[in-house]
Amino acid sequence: MKIDIVVFDGFDEMDAVGPYEVFRTAAELGSAPIEAELVGAHGAATITASHGMRLVVDRGPADDADMVLVPGGGWFTGAGIRDEIERGVLAGVLTAARERGAIVGSVCTGAMMLAAAGLVDGRRATTHHSAIEDLREAGAQIVDGARYVDDGDLVTAGGVTSGLDLALHIVETVAGASVAAAVAREIEYEPRVVAAP
Repeated sequence: MKIDIVVFDGFDEMDAVGPYEVFRTAAELGSAPIEAELVGAHGAATITASHGMRLVVDRGPADDADMVLVPGGGWFTGAGIRDEIERGVLAGVLTAARERGAIVGSVCTGAMMLAAAGLVDGRRATTHHSAIEDLREAGAQIVDGARYVDDGDLVTAGGVTSGLDLALHIVETVAGASVAAAVAREIEYEPRVVAAP
């Protein structure tokens, strides 16, 4: 499974790096056929995250990724995800990914990018608690109290650390419960499995 985690100026560090570490640890343990990369929304770049972390990415989203995951950050400050919505490029990337059959997902207010791409209307989803009403107004069927929601080709996680739970769920789906448990043990994280039924 090839997973692109798309980063941009103003993204929340934990939203992207948490799932990235889960996916990479699963692959490093030798048990999960997962290849995860941090990629730039606009190609190779140096990205500055919401809390000042800087990272260099070598490429943009691939045309053959099996999953495209969007972190949040900046929904209420006007930077980050809100700026990316206004640019309009990432929404097109997500729409194209969905059309070719990829899973599209988000962590935290990254769900608002999925909404901007028209991907959440009538779909079960969640986001950071402070943006729940915004996502509901965008047409999503909010699943109250869920850390993450798996709605088939649309997966969403609540705020920040919920991305760890979503990533572990993806690992379990791809490689089984024992591998997901081994990853959780390796990163010393106790999953908070509050998922949609």
